[in-house]
Amino acid sequence: MYLSTIGRREQAGTVSRRKLSAVGANVFALGAVSLVTDVSSEMVTAVLPVYLVLGLHLGPAAYGLVDGLYTGATALLRIVGGYVADRVRRRKVVAGVGYALSAVAKLGLLAAGASAAAIGAVLTLDRTGKGLRTAPRDALITLSAPEPLLGRAFGVHRAMDSMGAFAGPLVALAVLAAVGATNPEAFDAVFVVSFCVAAMGVLLLVLFVRDRRTPRPANPVSPRAAAALLRGSGVRRLLVAACVLGLATVGDGFVYLLLQHKEDIATGWFPLLAVGTNLSYLLLAAPLGALADRVGRLPVVLGGYGALAVVYLLLAGPVSGWPLFAAALALYGAFYASTDGVLMALAGPLLPEALRTTGISLVQTAQALAYFASSVLFGLAWQFWGADLAIGVAAGGAVVAIAVTFVVLAPRKATP
Repeated sequence: MYLSTIGRREQAGTVSRRKLSAVGANVFALGAVSLVTDVSSEMVTAVLPVYLVLGLHLGPAAYGLVDGLYTGATALLRIVGGYVADRVRRRKVVAGVGYALSAVAKLGLLAAGASAAAIGAVLTLDRTGKGLRTAPRDALITLSAPEPLLGRAFGVHRAMDSMGAFAGPLVALAVLAAVGATNPEAFDAVFVVSFCVAAMGVLLLVLFVRDRRTPRPANPVSPRAAAALLRGSGVRRLLVAACVLGLATVGDGFVYLLLQHKEDIATGWFPLLAVGTNLSYLLLAAPLGALADRVGRLPVVLGGYGALAVVYLLLAGPVSGWPLFAAALALYGAFYASTDGVLMALAGPLLPEALRTTGISLVQTAQALAYFASSVLFGLAWQFWGADLAIGVAAGGAVVAIAVTFVVLAPRKATP
């Protein structure tokens, strides 16, 4: 009996390892690049809200504009990057340019000083890099793993990505502690270290990621061919859902600022909020990606936005202290683990290989533009209505977004 149990466990372990190996070495290489790059990005992201709001004294409305620019203002460049990558069939090169731009932007924060306009320009450059690299990278993932394992492939990649996101705020906290959080040069030290780490990510991409050159299509990639994607009902419905879900997302900075507003967290501990979220994301990304392959990707995505709605309700409710931190950050990480890669895995099979990057960039652009609007509107709502009413409206919006997305993306019954 005991020996048979061991045999079953060994067999299960072998199957699990085979499934991971089936994901492909290129997915792991892309995950390593994202891991290192996210250490760099999250170092800045973790300190940016407190730097802008408490350091530069921006109000919620101004912060909402800057935060929206950080994600949404360069959204159209995602389409440019996706189209160019499909046109030249060199997705690695386009992604590499994006990673390099984001690395250079970290040094630009040193030159920006205390100017909100200059900081906005530098953040736009950073997001330009992200806009260029994200769709080619995700397209490479869809081309490097079998379609039945796309959820698992994206889960593995996002788990590695979240390892970097988990480590980034800790590195920022260590730099602040070494330099002194009250030292005027403390944030400059964070930016310099962030640049060095980002440069390592570019080097990893050059050395270890292999491009996946799809066969030259019979019909060349052209603006007309790209526009033809919108004729497919599946792609159109996915774009509508991406917009609706983007409008329901107020952004990390606001969630963490609301936690600080409610619990009065010391500035030096602020980066640890992102650490809690990313720990949950790290632990759940791969299991939820595999679950999406088994039970369906749409239920997992909708469950993730359900977790987001509960986070908003917790921020507006009476819960406080460590139960609030534990529940909110765990659920916030679960939201990302359920939606970030799974939505791209949902999109991949709907798109032809020759236009895979362009199609993914369309979905990401729709979501980013909606997020830009959401961030600006939430900042205005917080400033003029107050934090409690603003987050309560956001919770209601998330519930509506879940219902609309279910109606839009639910499988259609075949007509007899």
